[in-house]
Amino acid sequence: MEVAENQYTNENQQSAIFNFQSLLTVILLLICTCAYIRALAPSILDKNKSGILGIFWKCARIGERKSPYVAICCVVMAFSILFAE
Repeated sequence: MEVAENQYTNENQQSAIFNFQSLLTVILLLICTCAYIRALAPSILDKNKSGILGIFWKCARIGERKSPYVAICCVVMAFSILFAE
């Protein structure tokens, strides 16, 4: 009984870590995508600085300022997901 409880706890912890890692991956991909769109067509995001769509403009600005770090994080996250046990 004790072994089954420990196994259940370990599975929950692994699931929570995976969900957090997936959330970080989605956020990083959002930042990279917005920065790419702003590089190709800046007028699309620059027109939508205010309101609910302003989040995309802010993500693009973060991507422009932190692009080397975001790219490194994306690569590290991809390798960690691919080679996770």
